[in-house]
Amino acid sequence: MQSARKTTPFRSIFDSGALKSELENSGIKPSFMPYIWKQVIQNPSAQFDQIPSLPSAAYPLLNSKFKTLTSSVHSATDSSDHLTTKLLIKLQNGALVEAVIMRYDSSLGKHNGKSHHGGARSTLCVSSQVGCKMGCTFCATGSMGFKSNLTSGEIVEQLVHASRISPIRNVVFMGMGEPLNNYNALVEAIRVMTGLPFQLSPKRITVSTVGIIHAINKFHNDLPGLNLAVSLHAPVQEIRCQIMPAARAFPLVKLMDSLQQYQKNSQQKIFIEYIMLDGVNDEEEHAHQLGKLLDTFQVVINLIPFNPIGSLSKFKTTAEEKVSVFQKILRGTYGIRTTVRKEMGQDISGACGQLVVNLPNKRSSDNTVPLTDIEDLQVR
Repeated sequence: MQSARKTTPFRSIFDSGALKSELENSGIKPSFMPYIWKQVIQNPSAQFDQIPSLPSAAYPLLNSKFKTLTSSVHSATDSSDHLTTKLLIKLQNGALVEAVIMRYDSSLGKHNGKSHHGGARSTLCVSSQVGCKMGCTFCATGSMGFKSNLTSGEIVEQLVHASRISPIRNVVFMGMGEPLNNYNALVEAIRVMTGLPFQLSPKRITVSTVGIIHAINKFHNDLPGLNLAVSLHAPVQEIRCQIMPAARAFPLVKLMDSLQQYQKNSQQKIFIEYIMLDGVNDEEEHAHQLGKLLDTFQVVINLIPFNPIGSLSKFKTTAEEKVSVFQKILRGTYGIRTTVRKEMGQDISGACGQLVVNLPNKRSSDNTVPLTDIEDLQVR
């Protein structure tokens, strides 16, 4: 009896490496790629045969090996204030990942003391993996374990899906997964996002990492001009290892050396993400340790209120008064710009640390005043 024949899955048309290779092998110029992408974006239901003016050899090639989209929006759930939309995206292998649209008002930001002439803009938080192997104890995604890497096309498709709901100005790689553990797909996806037809500005893209040192060492050369955010979450190695098991592989001393070299090469400020865990890393002593650790760096520290993750929560949220004291120490004693993140989408588990695949159970109801986007801090 013959075994069942395995079928090769279609590639996403936004997998630029695969598309470029197939076009070149068929004698077709890769310069057609942005045009194909533009047609797909502008015509959601279009098939490849409906794209005009391609070389005749392109049509059978595209139809046999690619799909206009390999993923679909399984559900879109709005927060009660209508500022956040969580997309549950189904991949062609059946796996689910989440992406979150956060709406802000860019006119509320300031640059050189002057208000922006902006308006409502959206930031998209994208996933880079199904699950995550970092195992951070305060993060819901970490509880899933690692399932698989996304392809570059599956990463870009999150932007395609989101753009059909809201105009996207900024992209942050702060969703499911550790972006630098899927480095090649990350780089390829971002190069698509910053090229035609998307044309996102590199300074509007932020990549967050727990501190994958070997990847940080080549990040600036491969992706110049992007923002780097580091999930530090503790000022000393011992605490970091307790709450972030992966930190054992990336000693704090070596991580800081890597960031020092990155800053020297890039001449850019670094975002430092610091989740506030009551009684764990939020005491005044920790604020002073953090200030001294970052004293020689040009950074913006983003203090993040801990978001409960149901039965997984063994931590408590730091009181606002304690967060304020922590912030004042960093600002006043060490002169470090320190912000407190305004959480969005908590009621739909779309806030920081809450992304884990669940079926939606809430729809939007009313509106509220737009918030200021973190990218409008103008830290560059």
